[in-house]
Amino acid sequence: MNVPLAIASVALVAVVAAVLLAQAAATFGRSRLVGALSGAILGLAGPLTVMLPLGFCTFEQAATTIDRWFGLSLIAGAGYVAFALGRTALDPAAQARRRRRGDDVAHGAFGGNPIIPWLLLAPTLIVLVVFLYWPALRTMRLSTQLARLGAPRRGERCVTNFTELIGPDIPWLVMSATAMAALLWTSIWFARRHLADSPIGPARQRVESITRWASTAATGAVLLAIAGIWTADYRAVFVVTMIISFGTVAGGISIALGIAYLAYQPIRGAGLYRTLLVWPYAISPPIAGLLFFVMFDANSGIIEHTLDSVFGLALPDYRTNAQLAQFVVVLASIWKTLGYNLLFYIAGLQTVPKDQMEAAMLDGAGSLQRFRYVVMPALSPITFFLIVTNLTYAFFETYGTIEYLTAGGPAGQTSVAMYEIIQTAIPGRDLGRGAAQSLVLFGGVVALTIWQFRSTGRRVSYGH
Repeated sequence: MNVPLAIASVALVAVVAAVLLAQAAATFGRSRLVGALSGAILGLAGPLTVMLPLGFCTFEQAATTIDRWFGLSLIAGAGYVAFALGRTALDPAAQARRRRRGDDVAHGAFGGNPIIPWLLLAPTLIVLVVFLYWPALRTMRLSTQLARLGAPRRGERCVTNFTELIGPDIPWLVMSATAMAALLWTSIWFARRHLADSPIGPARQRVESITRWASTAATGAVLLAIAGIWTADYRAVFVVTMIISFGTVAGGISIALGIAYLAYQPIRGAGLYRTLLVWPYAISPPIAGLLFFVMFDANSGIIEHTLDSVFGLALPDYRTNAQLAQFVVVLASIWKTLGYNLLFYIAGLQTVPKDQMEAAMLDGAGSLQRFRYVVMPALSPITFFLIVTNLTYAFFETYGTIEYLTAGGPAGQTSVAMYEIIQTAIPGRDLGRGAAQSLVLFGGVVALTIWQFRSTGRRVSYGH
């Protein structure tokens, strides 16, 4: 093992965390010594929490250069998380926010034996441990092994299952996108420091708007950098996943909102009409795939027959056309989630303030203006919630639709990350590599969700 490199990397993270938390403590009016000690402890605990289960295998003599860089990235990432937690703990403003959130929650009280609450929670905790936490830990362990489906033995692979996915054959994209993201975020940091001391007015609002756009651009640059670090094959999976997921979320929410707005109008038989619109939600993703397979089949499908008999047009075979195949998958996914989205939007439309709608009508606002300036802001919490849930569906639950509709074809152009994971682990019988890909997908979804809460979530209006 390359012991000096392992010790030096962990020690460097601890020293940097100690210095940064000491400075943060002074900024918050606390003791520098307390900040430095907290930083040193957290700076050691974070990397060790990640590397001890791996046995520092990324620093073994047999480890490749990319394995060592992967290990250093894990250490740096764990150190950053530890520093962020320590800084939040020292920040009095963050503590005040936590106290306010705690004050808004009505806490129950149990008199007598303190074991009673734990007994009541035991069924839920057991279910979580057995069906969530333990499988997650097993997946992490499996991702570091050479495990074949049905094989009696397993071998250790350290992080090879992860590093095999990495192959930056276009390093200029990774470097330029990373530099652009760093430049934008540095500019945003300086702009926000300047805004903290500037008076509220039109100039400040313009700067805040520019910083929001810059933050979005920086996130796009990070996505480009992430896309560039993978091998060509896995980068194709990444791109296909983003195309199908974005189409499913954007198209599904837009169509559902438009239909819900029309279905909410006072018409006869509205209850029956809304029920018929919602029923696709009860259908499973594989059934949705089979239905659209029957509809879009180029030889005997309903769509092909209609186009031929009415317009004299021949429907191209979506199984041989990449763009058409992706479109059909997105369309099937939108149809599958339509009922779910409609349920929330129809319920949300009932909460739109009628006095604001009447005031807008009296002021001469047209239907489109009322929809944009009254209805959309009132529905922003529901829209934000649906973006998160629809993204989760698009990333994790489209496997059944794709399997029965396109089977990942043509030439992998509909093989999203989840489909690739299952194909690698089950037909490919490589459980270790499939587990590693599942953790990569999970990390990407978590990062994307956090970004949504930090960007889109701040623009949500809850009516107070």
